[in-house]
Amino acid sequence: MKARRYVAVWSMLVLLSVMLPVTVKASEETRKKIDQAEQEKKETESKLDETEENLDKLNEQKDSLQGALTTLNTELSQVSNNLSDLETKITDKEAEIEAMNQEIARVQEELQTAIQLKDDQYEAMKQQIKFIYERSDYLYLELFFSAGSFSDFLNKNNYIEQLSAYEEKVLQAYKDAQAAMEAKEEELQMAMDRLEQDKAELSDYKVQVVAEQSRVSGLVSKTANSISATASQISEAEAAALAYEQKIKEQEENITALKAKLAEEIRMAQLAAQSSWRDISEVSFAEGDRYLLANLIYCEAGGEPYAGQVAVGSVVINRVLSSVYPDTVTGVIYQNKQFSPVASGRLALALAEGRATGSCYQAADEVMKGTTNVGNCVYFRTPVDGVTPKYRIGGHIFY
Repeated sequence: MKARRYVAVWSMLVLLSVMLPVTVKASEETRKKIDQAEQEKKETESKLDETEENLDKLNEQKDSLQGALTTLNTELSQVSNNLSDLETKITDKEAEIEAMNQEIARVQEELQTAIQLKDDQYEAMKQQIKFIYERSDYLYLELFFSAGSFSDFLNKNNYIEQLSAYEEKVLQAYKDAQAAMEAKEEELQMAMDRLEQDKAELSDYKVQVVAEQSRVSGLVSKTANSISATASQISEAEAAALAYEQKIKEQEENITALKAKLAEEIRMAQLAAQSSWRDISEVSFAEGDRYLLANLIYCEAGGEPYAGQVAVGSVVINRVLSSVYPDTVTGVIYQNKQFSPVASGRLALALAEGRATGSCYQAADEVMKGTTNVGNCVYFRTPVDGVTPKYRIGGHIFY
């Protein structure tokens, strides 16, 4: 008979706990969510600050590269001018070399003519000398004795003088031919020396062109790669910053909603304080209340000092005594979204395994007799900005 009565009472309590109107949002779960949201926001803000700092550095690097690019453009213009000047010099030098080749060919041709003329003069002079040497005495005697008159002799003597003058002329022509040949040889040697010098200068110009082209190519490649890499990093940093800003916005909205919820909880706590309260003697505890309350205390304050365990149990009993909350331990503990161990399943596991410790049972017994060390507080949580607690015990504040 007692068993049936217990089952009926227990069923009625569970039914009442489900049917009772929910007049307040979950406090502990909300506070934990606020803490978590605030922490996540701080982490996101830290990442955003780091990203923005990195973005500033990248932008500075980009500005530096832009300056380098401007300098490079100036250098490119100078290189272009240098290349143009070198190409002009190369063209001019090639023209000079071509002209010099033609001049050398002309001088060589004239030299051959001068050599031939010298040789011809030399041969003629040899024949003349030979003739004079072999017949000079006979020639003068023949001219003297063959003259019919003194006038004829003078005429023949004049011929001899002309012949001598011609000999001198031939000798001079040979000397001139020899001098001309030597001059042409000297001119040819100078022309060939200039040609070799021009070829060396042309080779230097071409080396300079290759060096300028190589330098320009290296500058262009290096700067282009740097700008491309920096632009890519800036794009990634900007995208990350936008993502963090969006995340912070969402987190702020979430925190705002949670704080609004917490404000509602505080309002409900104040309302509970101002509402009517029952005396502990008016409460009829069910047989399983002690076991249920001890395990909830274990889940919420198992690691807290004993005073903290009593304080958590006091909050549960204060709600039972308040007119704005369910009037049973079961109804208070299982009220929708009031205690996080209920929603997470930790309480169910503790109940299944009987994890409550001796101090948790002792705290439950004490508060079920009407003891409270937090006055009429109906909420507890870890410390949070915006909440002025009435009590601070262990790691929790109570209000």
